[in-house]
Amino acid sequence: MYAIQYPKSKQLILRRTFSDLEKSIIRTTREMYPKKLGKYNESKHFWKFKNGSIIDFGYCDKESDVYQYQSAEYDVIRFDELTHFSEDMYIYLLSRNRGANDYPKSVKSSTNPGGIGHTWVKKRFIDIGPPNTVYDFFDEDGEPMGSREFIPSLLTDNPWLLKKDPAYKRKLKNLSKTVYQQLRFGDWDSWDGQFFDEWDREIHVIKPFEIPKAWRRYFAMDYGLDMLAGYWIAVDDADNAYVYREIYQSNLVISAAAESIKAKQGTDIPEELVAPPDLWNRRQDTGKSVAEIFAEHGLLLRKVSNDRVQGWLDLKEWLKPRKDEFGQKKPKLRIFENCTEIIRTLPSLVHDEHKFNDISDKIHEYTHGPDALRYWASSRPRPNDAVLEEDPDEISYEDEVESFLGYGNY
Repeated sequence: MYAIQYPKSKQLILRRTFSDLEKSIIRTTREMYPKKLGKYNESKHFWKFKNGSIIDFGYCDKESDVYQYQSAEYDVIRFDELTHFSEDMYIYLLSRNRGANDYPKSVKSSTNPGGIGHTWVKKRFIDIGPPNTVYDFFDEDGEPMGSREFIPSLLTDNPWLLKKDPAYKRKLKNLSKTVYQQLRFGDWDSWDGQFFDEWDREIHVIKPFEIPKAWRRYFAMDYGLDMLAGYWIAVDDADNAYVYREIYQSNLVISAAAESIKAKQGTDIPEELVAPPDLWNRRQDTGKSVAEIFAEHGLLLRKVSNDRVQGWLDLKEWLKPRKDEFGQKKPKLRIFENCTEIIRTLPSLVHDEHKFNDISDKIHEYTHGPDALRYWASSRPRPNDAVLEEDPDEISYEDEVESFLGYGNY
């Protein structure tokens, strides 16, 4: 349709291998394209239309294959099964999307979750925010760099397939749980080795709403010069928790980090701010700890456990779906969809190769936000509907009163 509408336009349709092209797209176009409108060149693998438009069929089996398009110009580039391509291939071919005409330029891709490119495709298109929304991007000087949009497509959106092959849905159940979730529901947050396999975007991510003033509010943070990751969490009377605001900034000195947190929360002051023990270590340059400098800026931190394994297990408890009074599965911890960084990173964590109950920190960039949530979960180990085991080291209420009055021994 684009070729007919825009005379002498040029398009490129790509699969990872030529064999994939030949068995799918080329074969389909030869069945569908009206012969009176154009002709397929079998030796050079392109369609030439009577108005001068061209549709090339290409492939990138190896990384170096992108250079066969080095001097090419295309009005539209179309990737089929994008996750089969590497990010370097995709980025290079974006530069071929150009032309000295007024035709609309675009790059359009279709794909399933999984494959070698799963992580970068998810980061580029899925993690930027809710689907069916156009997101504009700009460079450091404010110049536009284009826009992106993710349009989900589920099996139920294809009534022709369901009608002609009603057994297809049942056949998918023969696949592994992970692959089934990917192909049946378009689930980008599930794959083999995933640490938080409780994660389900449909139930863990919700639209923002106004937090009632009576709800308890908390703030949890992970701080380093490489990244300040912090989350405001509200807890209702039924012990349901909502992550409703995030701060995610890099290259902030301690004082700047404290001021950024204060600016972000405004008058919405949490009753407790939790942080890991290392923020109480004194720094050689000032002799003060991060916690002390935060206190000087009006932010009093409470030290919580940094037991990684127990902290991750505590967080899994909060994420585990439970049946509510209506029989619907809901987790005790849910996240507002505007907290894009934690939505991006939390489901991306995988098991450590040598310590199954811990996460792998090989990609450290993914751990900042989840670490902050882990500290909060460590301060509230279990939702109130879980069975609590007695902690022999836990201080009783009576002991705490005696200590306050000066009678205790600890």
